[in-house]
Amino acid sequence: MGNAHIATMRQMSSSTRDASPALGRAPEMMTFALVGAGGFGREVMPTAREAILQAHRGQTVDIVFIDDGSLPGTKINGIRVASEAEFLALEADTKIFNIAIADYAIRQRVAERFTKAGCSPFTIRASNSVVLDHNQIGEGAILCSFAMVTSNARIGRYFHANIYSYVAHDCEIGDYVTFAPGAKCNGNVVIEDYAYIGTGAILRHGLRSAPLRIGRGAVIGMGAVVTKNVAPFTTVVGNPARVLDKRPPLS
Repeated sequence: MGNAHIATMRQMSSSTRDASPALGRAPEMMTFALVGAGGFGREVMPTAREAILQAHRGQTVDIVFIDDGSLPGTKINGIRVASEAEFLALEADTKIFNIAIADYAIRQRVAERFTKAGCSPFTIRASNSVVLDHNQIGEGAILCSFAMVTSNARIGRYFHANIYSYVAHDCEIGDYVTFAPGAKCNGNVVIEDYAYIGTGAILRHGLRSAPLRIGRGAVIGMGAVVTKNVAPFTTVVGNPARVLDKRPPLS
């Protein structure tokens, strides 16, 4: 398998920082955390681990899961589990994190707590994912195996693109958006913050002058075929997609 990709807000890759410490100086200790050790976290960790170890050869690196539902100090798939409090209290020189939790509200709360505590997010991109020309992808994204972003897309923070999902040209995607496996977003689509695009769902292409719009917090059900705009905090299902329910906006 080729190299996975990693980027942090502090640009601490082996291409920009000498792996050998200066004379008389202790090596920097870096701790990377993946928040969430459920199914998605366990799928993402091998990609994250590969990227971290390749980008930081020669540096002192620790990699942990953070999962408050597991017993700290145990291991999951060979990776040590720490609590959030333990991670934030570490004396590592640098603490870096990503969040493998689908629930957007939890993802946002964790991101805000960790950044407030001085931790930096990093992006995880599988080596067999594809990102083409002139895309903007915000911090803390996860692009899983066979995910694709074509050209001229703008994607917000903490985006999840699960296996075999794609974002086509000229799309605008907000913060904390989740694409489940095989979600298909065709060109000229606007997806607002917190939306969830279910497994195998298809969003038809829009027009540059009239993009298809998926509202804030909307949920697109598994296998749905969306041909019209979806209102905020609305769940749609079926082919063609129809409204299943509506939820109150976030307070």
